[in-house]
Amino acid sequence: MYVVIFRAKVRVQDEAYSRVAARMRELALSQFGCLEFQAVTEDPDEVALSYWPNEEAIRAWKSHPEHVLAQQTGRERWYASYSVQVAAVTREYRVHA
Repeated sequence: MYVVIFRAKVRVQDEAYSRVAARMRELALSQFGCLEFQAVTEDPDEVALSYWPNEEAIRAWKSHPEHVLAQQTGRERWYASYSVQVAAVTREYRVHA
């Protein structure tokens, strides 16, 4: 399993941003094999974690035309800066109460 860690400084979080973010999450989960997707925003910082079964799924998601357009709009309009890290999950622990 892999995790994509997206960290951003949000410049503008308007209605279009919220709509596109929801659409990107829906696509990732329904069409590209994303296992889980979580995002947290504390103005102006945003962190999103998405979990994937393999790197091929991540690459397919990254190159999807709608996602490419969202990335471009993010660079031009919504984000002051951002970083993306892809890491392999080598161990996982869970506790259920």
